[in-house]
Amino acid sequence: MLIRCLAASLLIVGAASCLAAGEPAARHVVMISVDGFPAYLFDDPKAPIPNVRRLAREGVVAAGMRVVNPSVTWPNHTSLVTGLRPDKHGVLANGILTRHGTGQPVTIEPRHDQADLIHGPTLFDLAHQAGLSTAAINWPCTRNSRSLDDNFPDVPENVEYTTPRLRQELQAAGLLTGEAKNFIKDTSGPERDYIWTEATRLVLDKRRPNLTLLHLLNVDGSHHALGPQSPGGYTAIAYADACIGRVLDAIAAAGMQDQTAVFIVADHGFILTPKALKPNALLRREGFLKAGRGGKIEEARVQVVPEGGMGLLYFSDPSLSAEEQGRVRRLFEGQKEIAQVLEPRQFSQYGLPNPRADAQMADLVLLAKEGFGVSGRADGDEFVVDGEAAGVPRGSHGFVADQNMMNAVFVAAGAGLRRGVRLGEITNLDVAPTAAALLGLAMPVVDGHVLTDVLSTATAK
Repeated sequence: MLIRCLAASLLIVGAASCLAAGEPAARHVVMISVDGFPAYLFDDPKAPIPNVRRLAREGVVAAGMRVVNPSVTWPNHTSLVTGLRPDKHGVLANGILTRHGTGQPVTIEPRHDQADLIHGPTLFDLAHQAGLSTAAINWPCTRNSRSLDDNFPDVPENVEYTTPRLRQELQAAGLLTGEAKNFIKDTSGPERDYIWTEATRLVLDKRRPNLTLLHLLNVDGSHHALGPQSPGGYTAIAYADACIGRVLDAIAAAGMQDQTAVFIVADHGFILTPKALKPNALLRREGFLKAGRGGKIEEARVQVVPEGGMGLLYFSDPSLSAEEQGRVRRLFEGQKEIAQVLEPRQFSQYGLPNPRADAQMADLVLLAKEGFGVSGRADGDEFVVDGEAAGVPRGSHGFVADQNMMNAVFVAAGAGLRRGVRLGEITNLDVAPTAAALLGLAMPVVDGHVLTDVLSTATAK
């Protein structure tokens, strides 16, 4: 079924041109995101990933996949399924950044539906509109999606928001106990990935969706806690590869193998962050905010919200004078551990919206140098401290996306795809339109493009 391109004015102003639909080359697309799987691990001989490497030999692998800013989970998973930058799709954090008024700290609120979070159509929206079946397991920004036939969303209270049929099937299979209201707290990272993998296998077996999305999370948690390329990090990536192998087995058992294109992707890379920056401690010392126990911000005229290697700085008091705002900017421009302080006129270069167009967006952005994670704590007087002491994990992402270590893995193989192709660097904006092309769909408006070089001759035509 063909999806006609809608006028850009009805969707997102200023985005790239329409992409035409064609005949489907794949009856099924399965996209597996391994959260925090850096591109550099693919060529690391210590990384035990036989299933991912086999798919690469049988299909396509990129030298690296450039992600979007901020290089964190929800914005990049949204770009993977929309082909849009965050300044267009509207997801800037793992939730909605909320300004609560004069002097009140900015917070990140994750408890929102897809309709509240994402501006513009997703790959699964278009597939649903075309009459194709869809499923998403632990995929961000999908709560209460109207386009997913089976959905186990990446959101607090995720079991509560799982589609009833799937929840009942998982309970019957013994994968969920009762209502499992405390699913995240009551399970370990590897256990959650196991359950999400088995949920995907169940859906493939029972319903054979045309589009299936799976998000595995344990690698990200391990890389935060232990660092990438650590013994624990290698163990985590090996387990993720085993989960991928179980999904591939389910595809074969369902008789879908010859009709399925499989994508292995990630949302960001990782960098070791032994040191932490505490911009809010400087702001507290200069009288711009007040902090309570444990360095938690209680009142703020100015505040920095940490995003790994990036700090989003908000002027929360409209009475701040131009001189005070300039003093804040100079306070951080003078710190040698800050690579750059971005002003709104520069945001579009990084795929970020102007705060005048999107209230979620910060008024300034602090870019940390490699090795320094941004802490949100406001206690103490030192700007540079030990990372662990400031609550910054051993490994971090959130650094500006043009750093090669932020590049994510990209492998694709199966129906409609060429064999033995090694690409240079691509962007994650190309994933959704390429997957859509395989399914015979058009992405109405995207910032990326179809990777025609990876499509088989018949598909490219």
